[in-house]
Amino acid sequence: MSAGLVTVAYIGASILFILALGGLSHPETARRGNLYGIAGMGIALLATLFGVVTANYGLLIGGLVVGGAIGLALARRVQMTQMPELVAILHSLVGLAAMLVGFANFMDPNVQYSGVEATIHDVEVYLGILIGAVTFSGSVVAFGKLSGRISGKPLVLPARHWLNLLLLLASIWYGIEFVEQSAAGAGLVPLIVMSVVALLFGVHMVMAIGGADMPVVISMLNSYSGWAAAATGFMLSNDLLIVTGALVGSSGAILSYIMCRAMNRRFLAVIAGGFGTSTGAGAPEGTDGEVDPIEAPEAAQLLTLAKEVMIVPGYGMAVAQAQHAVFELTKQLKERGVNVRFGIHPVAGRMPGHMNVLLAEANVPYDIVFEMDEINDDFPDIDVSIVIGANDIVNPSAQEEPDSPIAGMPVLEVWNGKTTFVLKRSMATGYAGVQNPLFFKDNTRMLFGDARDSLGEVLRNL
Repeated sequence: MSAGLVTVAYIGASILFILALGGLSHPETARRGNLYGIAGMGIALLATLFGVVTANYGLLIGGLVVGGAIGLALARRVQMTQMPELVAILHSLVGLAAMLVGFANFMDPNVQYSGVEATIHDVEVYLGILIGAVTFSGSVVAFGKLSGRISGKPLVLPARHWLNLLLLLASIWYGIEFVEQSAAGAGLVPLIVMSVVALLFGVHMVMAIGGADMPVVISMLNSYSGWAAAATGFMLSNDLLIVTGALVGSSGAILSYIMCRAMNRRFLAVIAGGFGTSTGAGAPEGTDGEVDPIEAPEAAQLLTLAKEVMIVPGYGMAVAQAQHAVFELTKQLKERGVNVRFGIHPVAGRMPGHMNVLLAEANVPYDIVFEMDEINDDFPDIDVSIVIGANDIVNPSAQEEPDSPIAGMPVLEVWNGKTTFVLKRSMATGYAGVQNPLFFKDNTRMLFGDARDSLGEVLRNL
């Protein structure tokens, strides 16, 4: 394959990647966006195999077969509730790949540069390994937190900000040392030391982030993985890898910014500590009363009298795999003439868009699914709000308690509706580790049990 044809293929793949990102911006076009991305990656692989690679085809094909088989097996086994940790661990593999490629490129005797080009190449190698190491270790910790292997509580070390600054300065210092020594034919030692420093920085950065900020961490690590890929593209002089990495990096950064705005947080504040670092002033006011339980027949009776119903899903819906029961309930209510809508908080679940994916899987119509900003003012007109396994995103202490770990975070104001019933297994706190005064309000009822079983019982009573 000629160089011109490879360039055309790369341009076509880049266009398909851009269309994929555009498609993924809305649930109605997400499936088409995925198809664009698959097609673009297929073209990129074929163009690279037949137009760039010139040797070691056996190793390459073997790696593709083994890696593809592992990916297929994992994808078939992973439950929807495990998607956040799957995304996190995939990000770690991108970071690890950037590190390995960086070291291989640096030690390759066939890669020869001189003068200014050598300095630029050394900086590319250094940045690729640095970003890759931070992405790798940070993503591994995020995987541990999301999968429950590591506590979701933030690790608050004494003088942690000074520690981060020290690690940053060390990275810059060893970067200068690496460039100077590399010009003299050395540089491996400062490169290894920097890698260790970057790995420690990635661990500390994510360990210091509280549970409620994990959706931002996922999008942030997505951005890091993109920049690591772009740096690898510069190392290898591969235009498509540069473009693809820049697309992923910039889109991840934009998503992180959107998520931070949705939580009324500054991006640097999330990186520096995240939610859950405040000690607070004890339990929020109104959390020492009695909850008012409700049984399925009574919940069904409330729904039969309602004209406006708002359903607010949370991570508990994913755990119970209750999305299909939610769809059946929605269908039943709509057949009775009830106006049913869904209110989705930007950080509901453990990753951006988690609830939208679950509802789309259950065939819930897109036109009745609304973002928080679109429906928050409508709650005073809602007859019944159904909160399914959500806690932090409907917690009024975010507005009422300035010392709360989630203070300032915009939430869905379900308590402004006429009646709310909450489906939960127990009175356990949410991922941010704070109790919810909503459960103790006069117009709130608690329907305890597995959400799928509880909704099934409500449906039978309807």
